[in-house]
Amino acid sequence: QVQLVESGGGLVQPGGSLRLSCAASGFTFSRYTMNWYRQSPEKERELVANISPAGITRNYANSVKGRFTISRDNAKNTVYLQMNSLKPEDTAVYYCNLRVETTTYWGQGTQVTVSS
Repeated sequence: QVQLVESGGGLVQPGGSLRLSCAASGFTFSRYTMNWYRQSPEKERELVANISPAGITRNYANSVKGRFTISRDNAKNTVYLQMNSLKPEDTAVYYCNLRVETTTYWGQGTQVTVSS
């Protein structure tokens, strides 16, 4: 079965960096676009970034452009989110996401807290 396991979250000061990882299994990873979402109590769930199967096309929310970078390693079945210049408003639970036809899969999420 499809499994998505996020890691790498934590507490970081404003201006700091974190790298999130999402280890995937149970499907042919290299065939699918992978997505990172985030959700905080004050906001609706937001698509942060996504990356095409071969990693050629990457899209970002306006709120993170120039600060976050999505990447993937198809040999390791892993997608990453490098987050730099973090701001308090980046505080959220970050989720890895996959859509296969009509089915959507989510990881358990990893908490990112940006605070001094």
